Amino acid sequence: MCGGSDKMGKATEEKVKIKIIETAGINCCVAACDGQKVHDKIADAFRNNSKVQLSFAETDELTPAFLNAAIGQLYGTFPAEMIEKSLSFIDLDPEDEVILKRVMERAKGYLEHAYSCRKALRDVMGGEDA
Repeated sequence: MCGGSDKMGKATEEKVKIKIIETAGINCCVAACDGQKVHDKIADAFRNNSKVQLSFAETDELTPAFLNAAIGQLYGTFPAEMIEKSLSFIDLDPEDEVILKRVMERAKGYLEHAYSCRKALRDVMGGEDA
């Protein structure tokens, strides 16, 4: 069942499919600036409580710089549990999957701490932005 409501009348989560080749506008995924375009689209979907299916179809070279910009920095904005629950990957070569997992683990360790600190500061200050 896509869209609609569950038995409690609450809207179900939307799933957004993002194609890297369309979002970045290029099939060679090496530059951080192209990864930033993908990140922004994922972040917007997350802010709208949508799940994201990220398609690597028709992409060639995939670098850690691109993935850090596209995926890694999400851990500085969103909690790791939410990212892991709401982000899935398709059309990814096994070799690229290894790179992606490494980028995610490093970002999770480094940036999740930053997210927790900002959240704690917002809670203490009672504001939205810290």
